[in-house]
Amino acid sequence: MADAPFPHVPQSVPQQFRDLPKAELHLHLEGAIAPATTCELAARHSVQLTEAEVLSRYRYSGFLGFLEAFKWVTSFLRTPNDFALITQRLCEELIAQNVVYAEVTLSVGVMLWRKQDALANFAALREVAKGFEQLGLRLRWIFDAVRQFGSSAAMDVARLAAAAKGEGVVALGMGGDELSLPAHEFRGVYDFVAAQGMHRLVHAGEVGGPEEIRAAMDILGAERIGHGIAAIRDEALMDLLAETKIPLEICPTSNLCTGALARQLGRPKAQMEDHPLPEFHRRGIVVLLSTDDPAMFHTSLDQEYCAAAKMGLGQTELEKIAGMSFLHAFLSPEDREKYRHLSR
Repeated sequence: MADAPFPHVPQSVPQQFRDLPKAELHLHLEGAIAPATTCELAARHSVQLTEAEVLSRYRYSGFLGFLEAFKWVTSFLRTPNDFALITQRLCEELIAQNVVYAEVTLSVGVMLWRKQDALANFAALREVAKGFEQLGLRLRWIFDAVRQFGSSAAMDVARLAAAAKGEGVVALGMGGDELSLPAHEFRGVYDFVAAQGMHRLVHAGEVGGPEEIRAAMDILGAERIGHGIAAIRDEALMDLLAETKIPLEICPTSNLCTGALARQLGRPKAQMEDHPLPEFHRRGIVVLLSTDDPAMFHTSLDQEYCAAAKMGLGQTELEKIAGMSFLHAFLSPEDREKYRHLSR
């Protein structure tokens, strides 16, 4: 891809990574919209775009610039058919990478903010995903609240997640600007989710400090931490994560592109080799390799494994990380073992 906006991402992937059966646990559906699909969506709504124009939007400065780009691309998701289209394209991409299981995050908080029927959108995309099960790809869903929208809006998302629990929704997540509001404001939301028998996820320690990770764990009961790279600044927290086995969903290319990695390291710039993933893994912290928003970071799960290898992780270590993604997926014990067997 000659026009790749992020040249640090390898464009060729060794066969051993392509062949590895994989799970993807930190993946935003709306962040997986390729430029060509964005153009197609825009045309549906009488907006003419070129792929070059979309790529220019996918070149942003810093984390808040990324959030603005994400907001822009979701503006073209207006009907259930739009969500069906992007789900079709995502499933095709995952199948091509030998991803056999994924927990896909849906920005339900954004849907509600845009006054959409979130459950109608969900029904349309879920129907598409079901068609891929016979091809060996199983998807489950995470309904995501937007932190800066506040606790009342987050509770609206939580209630919808509970209503759709029988349709493959496994968890509530919370993304957005983690520095906008303190964790304690969402305690009631996460208590409700737990009472509904659902799992709890939080983006924390991406651009915020180690204290945000501790709050996600201690106040909100997070079972996995989205990103969590700020732990590198807190030895005691790293020891705690290793002891409790609460996983970090690590998205290296995302951390590089948003500037989150440089921020946590206290540097103006960072390189992939600076990422703390190898140190986390070798300290016994559970790390789950993921893409976050693959189209917006011009990456794939295969390429994230290449990036991890570039950091110095060996094939055996990467195979172990692949297996841990199945172990810490929100699956029944029987399904978990079935999938883990594939990665051995």
